Amino acid sequence: MVFNTCFSFQIAEKYGPVFTVHFGLQKAVVLTGYEVVKEALLNTADVFADRPAIPIFYHIQNGNGVFFSSGELWKTTRRFTMATMRDLGMGKKLIEGRILEELHFLIEMIKSFNRKVYAEIDRVLEPGCLPTFEARKNMPFTNAVIHEVQRFVTLLPHVPRCTSVNTNFKGYFIPKGTTVIPLLTSVLLDKTQWETPYQFNPNHFLDADGKFVKKDAFLPFSTGRRNCIGESLAKMELFLFFTGLLQKFTFLPPAGVTESDLDTVAEAGFTMRPRPQSARAVQRQ
Repeated sequence: MVFNTCFSFQIAEKYGPVFTVHFGLQKAVVLTGYEVVKEALLNTADVFADRPAIPIFYHIQNGNGVFFSSGELWKTTRRFTMATMRDLGMGKKLIEGRILEELHFLIEMIKSFNRKVYAEIDRVLEPGCLPTFEARKNMPFTNAVIHEVQRFVTLLPHVPRCTSVNTNFKGYFIPKGTTVIPLLTSVLLDKTQWETPYQFNPNHFLDADGKFVKKDAFLPFSTGRRNCIGESLAKMELFLFFTGLLQKFTFLPPAGVTESDLDTVAEAGFTMRPRPQSARAVQRQ
C-alpha cells in the first residue's frame, strides 16, 4: 500500500488531521500530526492494534508473523519474539559485542561530515578503542545527529493498522476492521513539534546547554503496543556503526562531484528508499 505522504499534508491542512481516502473500493482512515497519532497509538492502543490484510503480504505470510498478524496470534507471537530477543541480549552488552565484531569488518573493508561530531568523538573515545553504547551519554551532539538523521529521512512513512472494535475517535465513528494509516511522517515533520521541521537540524535534540533531550514526537519506530520490536537493537547498531566509522574515516563525495550534485531524493514505497550513492572514505590521521 503506497501512500503519497506529501499530498496528505495538503489534505490535512484543508480537512483536518483525520480524513478518509479510497484505495479502489477500500476505505482507509488517515491520522496525521503528533497529537492525533499519539492518542490513537498510545491512549487507545487496543483499538488500533490489528493489521489489515494487505493482499501481497497476506499472500506471502498468510496473516502470520509478528509484523502482519492480528489478535491473539499477534499477542502470542510478539511475546515469544520479545522473550527470545531478550534471551539473545537485545540492546544489552552481549549483543553489543557482536555488533562491534561487525563494525571491525566494516572498518577493515572501508580502511567533513561535521567538525563538531569529529571533535566530540576524539574527545570522548580513546584512540584505537571502538565506541561503546554507554559512551553516547557523553556524546550529546553525535547522538543528536543520529536522531536528526532518522527524523529527517522519515524512513518508514506509515505502517497501516486496523481497528479491532467499533470505535468513536475524534468525533468520527470508525467501524471494526477499518484500515487506519497513522502517518509517522506527519509526526516527524509536525511544525508544532519541531522548530525547523523541513531542515536538517540536530539542535532539535539539544537544549540551550548542548545536552541531549528526548522528544516525545520522535517516533521513527512507531509507538504503542505495535512499535518496532527491534527498536533497542536498532538504536545500539546505529550509534555504534555511525560513531565507529566516523572515528576512523572522513566521508566525501566522489572525485569531481560536489555535495550539491548529490541526488538525495528518496523513492516512496513501503519504506523510503534512498537512491544509491558513491562516496570516498578517507582514513583519518
